[in-house]
Amino acid sequence: MAIGFSLYALVILFVFNSLTHSLCTKTKMSNEKQTRVFRTINVLITILLISSYVEVLNTL
Repeated sequence: MAIGFSLYALVILFVFNSLTHSLCTKTKMSNEKQTRVFRTINVLITILLISSYVEVLNTL
């Protein structure tokens, strides 16, 4: 199950990074601001994925 969830998490992170890149390109953000946006979104998505994994483990 951990391997399956890890693959799912990688796909989710890839999708959100692609969407974030599109947002940064469309709004023509500076490189400094882009790194902060990417870092913030990646940290938040990682926290969300970890908490959902823990919740799934608790239900089993």
